[in-house]
Amino acid sequence: MTLAFPTFTAGMVLSMSLIMAIGPQNAHVLRMGLQRQHLWLTVAVCALADIVLISLGVFGLAQLGGLSDKLLGALIGAGVLFLGVYGWQAFQRFLRPQAAAPLATANTAGQPAPAPLSQRQAILSALAFSWLNPHAWLDTAVLIGTASLAYGPGSKAFGLGAATGSVVWFLVLGAAAFWLGRRLNSLHIWRVLDGAVALMMWGTAAWLVAGLF
Repeated sequence: MTLAFPTFTAGMVLSMSLIMAIGPQNAHVLRMGLQRQHLWLTVAVCALADIVLISLGVFGLAQLGGLSDKLLGALIGAGVLFLGVYGWQAFQRFLRPQAAAPLATANTAGQPAPAPLSQRQAILSALAFSWLNPHAWLDTAVLIGTASLAYGPGSKAFGLGAATGSVVWFLVLGAAAFWLGRRLNSLHIWRVLDGAVALMMWGTAAWLVAGLF
């Protein structure tokens, strides 16, 4: 395949514009970076999960006309449940901020440090945030897949550009989280972050439920 760079760039720009908003997946990457737990493993899993969705959209769903109503309903149901539970966990950390702090802060405050995640838990968490979020399927698979049809034979280059955009974004986000993790060591900042995450998760879940009616 010969890369058509305008097509490649169009896919890259569309992909980055869709995932730049701070959604559940990005919030999870930030949290892992701030807590210094398996950040680059999380970045790699999220990027690979996006590449799988983009490939499915470009080579599969776009040709089939999108997700079926039953599958879309099942994804939304799973996503609402997942977002609700994760929002509740963030809200609990908001109420008890010492449980949310990074290890250095917790130890300094005399509080028990949060239990670190295993590599398996980190991978499963990243996959859950990537694949149990209906927005990821609608934006990444359906929208990018459908948009690729406009480029005809260049749809593969468009998809490759979209995949590249996802990788670039998660690398930049991971680097930002790593940098911030060395500087944010305040229980107040962590409490604000968890409160915002809880509201965002519940707001997204409510928006998904409202879209069913």
